[in-house]
Amino acid sequence: MSRPLEGRVAVVTGASRGIGRGCAIELGLAGATVYLTGRTLEDGKAPGSLASTAGEIDGAGGRAVPVRCDHRDDAQVAEVFHRVAQESGRLDVLVNNAFLIPKELTSGRPFWETPISNWDDMVGVGTRSAFVASRFAAPLMTRAGNGLIANVSSSGAAEYAWHVAYGVGKAALDRFSADAAHELRSHGVAVVSLWPGLVLTERIQAARDALPSLDFSRAESPRFTGRAVVALAADPDVCEHSGRALTCRDLADTYGFTDVDGKLPAGPLHDRPGRPPTE
Repeated sequence: MSRPLEGRVAVVTGASRGIGRGCAIELGLAGATVYLTGRTLEDGKAPGSLASTAGEIDGAGGRAVPVRCDHRDDAQVAEVFHRVAQESGRLDVLVNNAFLIPKELTSGRPFWETPISNWDDMVGVGTRSAFVASRFAAPLMTRAGNGLIANVSSSGAAEYAWHVAYGVGKAALDRFSADAAHELRSHGVAVVSLWPGLVLTERIQAARDALPSLDFSRAESPRFTGRAVVALAADPDVCEHSGRALTCRDLADTYGFTDVDGKLPAGPLHDRPGRPPTE
């Protein structure tokens, strides 16, 4: 098996389940030592945990370091990167995936009928956590003169998707990618936003019957985004992509990878349940 990231070090936030888990597994299979962060260390009632993700990576011959971290707590986040610096002495890849999904996200209710806390969940945790983690990652990367920061975003950055706060958070995340890329370019560090499509996460799988309007026939596994991250991290010319929002489907065409089933998914999701009709 090809291991293009042998000897490199990665941090994946929100790696207990979903896209974060998929990214962590693919980075581990590619040879990177992967630090996994999230709030769920051991398996419980809900599917997914840092321990199970680490077990899958280790079982495939990779190296995973699970670290419990609540990304609402800046001190805990700082400690993660201090630990990476002390133990590994380098950081090559950061995947910002941590996100808090409120139950109202797919309710179809307008923002004025949802709790104000939805903003804090999706912008205060999702978007802010990417900024904070990048803030602590950047010194390690700039000292080395290379690195990749990949922010898991969405086509919701450019069109209505699910909830007002969701779209605002994703648009801000893409703007952060563009502006952080501007400041990091001279240091050899690339920053991109990634747009997955309809992803078969544990949450989506559980709600599949309640989402009959979605076409699951060309949905993608959580590992498809991970393969996009690996391809970018292994590309010596990755800075050519820096500052851009990239669809994982387009990157598959560029780099020649497929999903775990050997197929290519449809790409970014556009028609979502509860979406108001276009004018």
